[in-house]
Amino acid sequence: MFATIQYKSKKYQIDLSKPLDISMPLKASKSNVNAWYIGEPKMEPVIIDDWVGSVKKGASVNFNNIQFSPHAHGTHTECVGHITKAFHSVNKNLKQFFFTAELISVAAEKYMKDTVISKKQIELLLKDNTPEALVIRTMPNTADKKKRQYSNTNWTYITEEAMVFIRNKGIKHLLIDLPSVDREYDGGKLLAHKAFWDFDGKLRLDATITEFIYVANKIEDGSYILNLQIAPFENDATPSKPVLYKVL
Repeated sequence: MFATIQYKSKKYQIDLSKPLDISMPLKASKSNVNAWYIGEPKMEPVIIDDWVGSVKKGASVNFNNIQFSPHAHGTHTECVGHITKAFHSVNKNLKQFFFTAELISVAAEKYMKDTVISKKQIELLLKDNTPEALVIRTMPNTADKKKRQYSNTNWTYITEEAMVFIRNKGIKHLLIDLPSVDREYDGGKLLAHKAFWDFDGKLRLDATITEFIYVANKIEDGSYILNLQIAPFENDATPSKPVLYKVL
């Protein structure tokens, strides 16, 4: 099934039968990817008096409660409400779901005791492209990202300068395979988040950050159409399922 999408004066053709899912599934397991010092997700049958919501336990249906944190337990999309006193819902602010996107692979640079993604790297890899969405795959890209326990690991982060560059490029949607675009321990500064959403200027309410994606190695760097699917939670962040379609 083919579709032609026109964005401004340019037309893009994609094959809808060949989606490239770059989300990570959420599962009730200690091997579920994790960050921010909390336990694994839980999925347990509802219990009402003597009734247990499990077919194995005699019920006619499986009927589970699910306990998880969008920010800690897998692919999630967040809006500026993640860092503001005022409530902003990603479900209310994300009103469009298809975007032009560019996928780049970045090997982090050493910076003192950290590893970072710099403006120079983004500028070099993005070249003259001006997509609506930027997808960043960090290198090396191993499958253990899907079960990695990130707490207390001082993961790679994006510099404030790089994020200002991304914002000034007009990129509205940033996707990355890390728990956060900011340093794990930064004293609450959140420099990259604030730069992306223009926290001290005119808030970019329709801009989003998606973290904890996983882009398989078989997916090549280049131009795509992104379908950013979210669960309709009235919250600053929600579980999401970003899907790429290669531009033919």
